[in-house]
Amino acid sequence: MKEEIYICPICGKVYTADEGECFDGTSMCSECFEHQTVLCRCCGERIWREDAVDYDLCQGCYEDEHVRCSDCGMIIHADDACYTDDDFVRDYPYCSDCYSQHNNAAIHEYCYKPEPIFYGSDKRYYGVELEMDEGGNDEDSAEYLLRIANRHGEHMYIKNDSSINDGFECVSHPMTLDYHLNHMPWEDVLQEAITLDYRSHQAETCGLHVHINRNGLGDTYEEQECTIAKILYFYEKFWNEIIRFSRRTERQINQWAKRYGGGLINPKETLKHAKSSYTGRYMAVNLENVNTIEMRIFRGTLKYSTFAATLQFVDQICDVAFCLSDEELQNLTWLDFVQRIPRDRKELIDYLKSRRLYVNEPVAA
Repeated sequence: MKEEIYICPICGKVYTADEGECFDGTSMCSECFEHQTVLCRCCGERIWREDAVDYDLCQGCYEDEHVRCSDCGMIIHADDACYTDDDFVRDYPYCSDCYSQHNNAAIHEYCYKPEPIFYGSDKRYYGVELEMDEGGNDEDSAEYLLRIANRHGEHMYIKNDSSINDGFECVSHPMTLDYHLNHMPWEDVLQEAITLDYRSHQAETCGLHVHINRNGLGDTYEEQECTIAKILYFYEKFWNEIIRFSRRTERQINQWAKRYGGGLINPKETLKHAKSSYTGRYMAVNLENVNTIEMRIFRGTLKYSTFAATLQFVDQICDVAFCLSDEELQNLTWLDFVQRIPRDRKELIDYLKSRRLYVNEPVAA
């Protein structure tokens, strides 16, 4: 039987049924289908490319959920738009870059996201968000902290956060673990925050969140997903130990860093369950960001040794997830994990001992 052929109405190419596509009542060759149509980046609906806004945004999503920057004209999601504190221009939205040019304040709005600057030389980088409260949402105090943090580079910026009553959050640019501990003056920043009467652990509103770049967890997308699956499995397997490490209360965990659950089948099933839960970003490990995963479970602290131990703990979890196979991780005990910690990570070892986590004893829920 002779195969039926068609002529593409767009380019005139002759094609068979297997080589064509149909969209919006128009049959065309596969090449024109790819070039002339596109999936909306917001809702996922296919549209004609010539009708798209900003290359791949349908008109409905553009009108309902997006705005244009008042300066550069960039189309941005309404949730990412920034507004200055000038009463005369309050209604004008700005992208993050244009906003920073308009607003020279030390404390930025929560939407502020500057282009990341990477410090240190390694594949894995950590971005820290440290919340502090009860010392005032004060520009002068923010300036003091920034002056210390940024004396040798643009290491940190400060933002408002709706979860904080009378303070702000300090956000670092991505840094390697070595850079955080040996070059970034965190100890001086934390000591100055205490001098300025800020609280973090005691405030009960504050967290210490650590972002990890996804491409530091594997060279390919598949490798990254495999490592992330094992990180989630580690959290499920040692949930009680991690809670004790975090110093979070049950109420704080339920509000800001919930558990995915799903049982201990294997890492792949753990990741599958987490992705199908659609639980948002207030999870112990937040998977909502495109370029990073975020460990949100740790309570805030202004004690440097605890801060350093937390970063070392995050790095140790990533190392284990990256290096061990699924089967090795499933057979891992907490004592095995502890014994893998390098001896030079003194802050982590001392902290584990102080929390009675440096022993081979199961931790009760």
